[in-house]
Amino acid sequence: MKKLLNTLYITTPEAYLTKDGTNIVVSVSGKEVFRIPVQNVQSVITFGYMGVSPGMMKLCADNGVSISFHTPQGKFISRLQGPINGNVLLRTRQYSLLTDHLMASRLASLTVTAKIYNSRVTLRRFVRDYPERQGHAEVIDAANRLGKYYRQTRHTTDDIAMLRGIEGESASVYFKAFRHLILRGEKEFAFNGRNRRPPTDIVNAMLSFGYSLLASDCTAALEGVGLDPAVGYMHTLRPGRPSLALDLMEELRSYIVDRFVLSMINNRQISPSDFHIHTATDDPNPASVMLTEAGRKNFLGAWQTKKRTEIIHPFLNEKVSLGLLPHVQAMLLARYLRGDLDDYPVFLSK
Repeated sequence: MKKLLNTLYITTPEAYLTKDGTNIVVSVSGKEVFRIPVQNVQSVITFGYMGVSPGMMKLCADNGVSISFHTPQGKFISRLQGPINGNVLLRTRQYSLLTDHLMASRLASLTVTAKIYNSRVTLRRFVRDYPERQGHAEVIDAANRLGKYYRQTRHTTDDIAMLRGIEGESASVYFKAFRHLILRGEKEFAFNGRNRRPPTDIVNAMLSFGYSLLASDCTAALEGVGLDPAVGYMHTLRPGRPSLALDLMEELRSYIVDRFVLSMINNRQISPSDFHIHTATDDPNPASVMLTEAGRKNFLGAWQTKKRTEIIHPFLNEKVSLGLLPHVQAMLLARYLRGDLDDYPVFLSK
């Protein structure tokens, strides 16, 4: 099993990364503030604009360490990766499925089915743990509707457009009920549905930031097993879009990101002071909300701790750290595409 190494998150916008021997060195205003051996790092994710030295890029490329650049708000900019050691036969098989409608639609169906199933489990956990909580009936109704969508997708395996429509409808139902899962700060953590680009409330800012991190992990996991992250089946192909990574993260969104965000809010691990709220001069409503530098450090510290949590993988029946779930699912997907498995075992939470 792959070893879970550190992800180095650079949250200070003024930070600049260089190399010293085999060490990654982080400097701010010309002063060294941190260093770590490259052998202990799996990836580097930076949220600033100062950049990375060419020597540092080569050090990471030589050691299989990816570097992802994001805006301070968490929006993905670009990613640097060294030579890909993927199996050319595996990628050829991956590309051929684009014209194999039955196989492509089967994978799309599995993706949507797993997303709806895991979203429903998140809602049902609330129903189980808080039977007297306000909004209980609305959450039950949403969970029941997701159950109907789940059964529908299991019998819709040949129409990808219809599957995308069902996925969109189920996401709308899920996020309408999501506000009831937030147990504190009705005003500060108000949530009235999913919005982004930019997010206009604290909860959406956290979800967007978490999804961006998960997308980076899924992209790295797919490249690590030799697959092309750009060639997916449920998400349409588009230049610059990691469609297969977006496919992969659908089955993990609710289990990894949504539950994490709810936990941070409900356990008082984050507060409104961790966010910048920008408003237009002629509009009292927020134009955008983003994490402060201190808020990002707080979020990422808890995120790293969460990734070390161990679970029993439902298919492998082995202990796996949460941070390795994208790698495990990418590995299983590669085995399916090679013909080593009869079907792709999507991750279904409990």
